[in-house]
Amino acid sequence: MRSAIIGFVVGIGWLQIQAALPAQSFLWLLVAMGILLACSARSVQRPVFKIPVLAACGAALGFAWAALFAQHYLAQQLPKELEGQDVTVVGTIDSLPIHFEQGVRFNFMVERVVADSGVVPVVPSRLALSWYTGFGKNEMRTVADVRPGERWQLTVRLRRPHGNANPYGFDYEVWLLEQNLRATGSVRPDGKLLLKNRRLDRFVVGFGNIVERCRGWLRDRIFAALPEKEYAGVIVALVVGDQRAVSQSDWKIFNRSGISHLISISGLHITMIAGLFAALVFALWRRSFFTQAGLPLLLPAQKAAALAGAGAALIYVLLAGFGVPAQRTLYMLSVVAAALWFGRITSVSHVLCVALGVVALLDPWAVLWPGFWLSFGAVAVILYVSVGRMQWHADAEHSAKQRWMKTIKSATLTQYAVTVGLVPLTMLLFGQISLISPIANAVAIPLVSFVVTPLSLAGSVLPAPLSGWLLGFAHVLVEWLARGLGWLSEFPAAVWMAPVPPPWIFMLALAGTFWLLAPRGWPVRWLGLAAWLPLFLNVPLHPKPGEMWVTAFDIGQGTALLIETERHRLLYDTGPFYSPESNGGNRVIVPYLKARGIASLDAVMISHNDNDHSGGALSIFDEIKVGWTSSSLAYDSPIMQAAPNHRRCAVGQAWSWDGVRFEMLHPAPASYDSAKWKPNARSCTLKITLGAQSILLPGDIEAVQEQELVDSSADKLQASVLLAPHHGSGTSSTVAFLAAVKPDIALFQVGYRNRYRHPKQEIFDRYGELGIKRLRNDDAGAIALRFGPQLDVTEYRTDHARYWHGR
Repeated sequence: MRSAIIGFVVGIGWLQIQAALPAQSFLWLLVAMGILLACSARSVQRPVFKIPVLAACGAALGFAWAALFAQHYLAQQLPKELEGQDVTVVGTIDSLPIHFEQGVRFNFMVERVVADSGVVPVVPSRLALSWYTGFGKNEMRTVADVRPGERWQLTVRLRRPHGNANPYGFDYEVWLLEQNLRATGSVRPDGKLLLKNRRLDRFVVGFGNIVERCRGWLRDRIFAALPEKEYAGVIVALVVGDQRAVSQSDWKIFNRSGISHLISISGLHITMIAGLFAALVFALWRRSFFTQAGLPLLLPAQKAAALAGAGAALIYVLLAGFGVPAQRTLYMLSVVAAALWFGRITSVSHVLCVALGVVALLDPWAVLWPGFWLSFGAVAVILYVSVGRMQWHADAEHSAKQRWMKTIKSATLTQYAVTVGLVPLTMLLFGQISLISPIANAVAIPLVSFVVTPLSLAGSVLPAPLSGWLLGFAHVLVEWLARGLGWLSEFPAAVWMAPVPPPWIFMLALAGTFWLLAPRGWPVRWLGLAAWLPLFLNVPLHPKPGEMWVTAFDIGQGTALLIETERHRLLYDTGPFYSPESNGGNRVIVPYLKARGIASLDAVMISHNDNDHSGGALSIFDEIKVGWTSSSLAYDSPIMQAAPNHRRCAVGQAWSWDGVRFEMLHPAPASYDSAKWKPNARSCTLKITLGAQSILLPGDIEAVQEQELVDSSADKLQASVLLAPHHGSGTSSTVAFLAAVKPDIALFQVGYRNRYRHPKQEIFDRYGELGIKRLRNDDAGAIALRFGPQLDVTEYRTDHARYWHGR
């Protein structure tokens, strides 16, 4: 059975890396083959032959199941012709609303579409909506106070699921697919609508609505009891699983100290609550709740405890919004409870495999997320080092002190095993490990799991003033913990960072880990550390002599390019500002750099002050060591004040790195003394040349500046690749400028269906009419250019195509 389940998970994983879904006829053929293999395995006696047959059977069924599952979810699609159109829908608020500075976000369950004509538009059943505040023509627009379970009539503007596509980046499109959110959009303001946005019912009875309303009630109680408290968001995360109120600065501390897994309704917390309720019911049931009922004769106390633990876990997971990580723990505990109920606890590895199979069966996309592998990896490591090795019996011969010492020793060995055992997997998933994690977790796990979480849960439901006291005490403990972790995380050696390892390095390190954690008596266990050497000595890839790499990130509506020579790196622009907690720097650029093991940049150039070019700068300065900075920003800009070794960009500046020449063509120094120019007009315009090939990066210059360059530097403008000025706006890319540059390739860094409608169709067509190859980040994802003896171009959405892209 175990080999079949593992094969089933492998088959599901194989489907998730496919560029397209197979035909249904092929899938049913796989199902038939899997059934045939399962039948033939019954007649095979020798394990050496039976295990591969069962694994192949599981793989065939897993692949087919995941494909059929995906086809069912993808069947609901927003027609392309409805993108950008106003549609009026009636439905219910289907999630806990998330409030942010610009408005509120929530999921919406569509009940019906209101149509003016006889043709009713086809709209997916679940939508991810945002309702923004803003300024109308004559007044300030506000958003309504939406609550879970309410029925609303809303006019919305929808678009198909789309996210940024970058190496090592978060795949928003598959996340939406997993949540069955088949369109995103925004609520339209009432100003010009014939059908106004309005609440139709205060509450629509339904199981999901009741759960979400309870979660909202608990969240409101916590924020009311902890007004303006710095770590109130952490308490909310522990009680209802909503992490949105935890600041990025706090996440940075939690990640560097390796305890971020605790700042949510984690598997550890769910297991603790389930175990607490199970132990309480077990003790009371054995005593018939101190009555003469004789309950153990009706139902064994062990079964009652298993039922109580599973029920407590279910309630706690529902409080977490039934999120995928919490579901994994629930399924695992449910399998254990079922095994106890039916008396089938024969092998913990069987229980683990069944839980693995249940999770993959109910959520085939779970295999794409780090939490899936870390959760089951941690349990597998614990089983590997404990079964048959760390057992002891707390009988009467042991004193209380001896029992405590054995418990502490067992917990210490378990924490050591998990920390060591997950090193290869953590490096594969994140490219870094926290060296202070063992110390931080030794304090944080018991404090958060056994003190803060129970206090938070009790405080969230008990009446005032008791609730305020408990929540206040929990907040104080979290505050003390955060202060200590902040001090620890300041150490330069707190985190070890290296490039994400290739498969052979990971497998070698994994084998070394098993060798290192082998039982006593295993020969020279310390040699397992030698297998880790390639993992830790792995260095970032870089261009060879005579080569240059340019990566144009899929950053949304903004600009960010990484230029690499043999020994130097320059970042041109830092991407857009999304929100106070999110920008192109911390969402796209920094994760990419860290995954490649790049801890420093020689230079950062910020072309001008617009948010779509400078929005990620502060996050990059905070996370990445930067040698010097160049920009056209004003002296009083917060970015310039934080920028290391800043210098203003100006025409005539030039330098060479590893045979690559960098030359500034714009702006003129005198432009800084003039108040008539917008920031766009002073964009740092950089030309980078390697032999006969070059790339021109003009920022957001417009027609006037393009003409100035044509008049003053026409002989320097010719380039193999051109970053389209101002994202292909209607005020740039003049015919004279393009004739002077004569590019073979033009890059358009634009956001999908951006509000500026960049690139303008006439400008985009102009490039095509001149025979210039046009590449758009919103279509291609991240674009990588390799300059050398020849120019090679790769598109991320082509090289890493997945069946859900563009669906």
